[in-house]
Amino acid sequence: MIPRLRQEFNAHWTPALYAHFLRELEERSRNPVAFRISETPVFLPAPLVEKMARYGKELYRQLAGNRRYREAAINAIPPEFRVPNEAAYPLFVQADFGLVREADGSLEPKLVEIQGFPSIYAFQCALAETYRDVYRLDPRLRSLFGVLTDESYRELLRRTIVGEHAPENVVLLEIDPYNQKTSADFLLTQEWTGIRIADVSKVEKRGRKLFLDSIPIERIYNRVIVDELVRKKVPMAFSFADELEVEWAGHPNWFFLLSKFSLPWFDHVSVPHSCFLSDLGELPENLDEYVLKPLYSFAGRGVKIAPSREEIDAIAPEERGSYILQRKLDFVPTIETPSGMTKAEIRVMYIFDGELKPVTTILRTGRGKMMGVDFNKDLDWVGASAGFISDWD
Repeated sequence: MIPRLRQEFNAHWTPALYAHFLRELEERSRNPVAFRISETPVFLPAPLVEKMARYGKELYRQLAGNRRYREAAINAIPPEFRVPNEAAYPLFVQADFGLVREADGSLEPKLVEIQGFPSIYAFQCALAETYRDVYRLDPRLRSLFGVLTDESYRELLRRTIVGEHAPENVVLLEIDPYNQKTSADFLLTQEWTGIRIADVSKVEKRGRKLFLDSIPIERIYNRVIVDELVRKKVPMAFSFADELEVEWAGHPNWFFLLSKFSLPWFDHVSVPHSCFLSDLGELPENLDEYVLKPLYSFAGRGVKIAPSREEIDAIAPEERGSYILQRKLDFVPTIETPSGMTKAEIRVMYIFDGELKPVTTILRTGRGKMMGVDFNKDLDWVGASAGFISDWD
């Protein structure tokens, strides 16, 4: 996106340097990385990134001040996953944007989705540091927002996750955590904060208290994805709906309250027209210009680009409230690589610290229909990446 920086990087890149980068990343992550990492970081002009960060905060404020939305979203939470003592705000927010080309040639961010659930906050910082060190990037380029440094970012993350508790009484909760693709993030989070990693199936319940290896759990950094929990029928000694004596570092209800469910409720320049499938009297004639999305799924699971009438008709009427139909946007390729122009999806990551604050970005790059791994198999110069913000180009 910044021609000079892109050309300089491409000119100095070599396969040997990339191989060194991957080895260094694996060493710093304390674990093999189970998803593809792009050969290149992405260079982002500051005004564009600041616009995305502002858009994400505006979108959150639209929902936070909408009582009708809050009531509808709460009622949409399945009873077995409606967690008591809901927090007034999400600790972690992610806003994903793609880029379209305006008539004047400028790039404009458009929302892909927003979620009130943690992402890979630790691993992403390590990824950016590794890109910077191995490729010897200009030290003026920054991967963090505002005045955050690597050290102050880690302290903010530690304080947000651990709170006022002893680290041994705080757990990162996940399904089979050491076999998840994001296990590198879990291990780094443990290293930086001192908390323990807990398999949800290994947690014990005694009365209203939870325990891991007989040590009380007082606070939970929740990374359990609900649709995976249901799909895999994971055995648990407790229910998320139980009245428990535990704090949540990121209350689980925000997984539902800030999600694809919110897309039809927005009135914002960055949000393409979206509606619940159940609210449509008639399907549009031009379905090839739409995307069908299930509300509660991750990694593109169940998403249909240009769905057919047959695919929509196959959804039972009582299930249509769990799908949205969204106008498809043509995200433009903006990254010049030796293998061709590549698209980027930019995730702005926020932490609630007195207010919603943008902290860093996650970049996903690809040349397929979507950014997921399944849509970019056997391609190079694609995958997970880190964004570096330039204040001068």
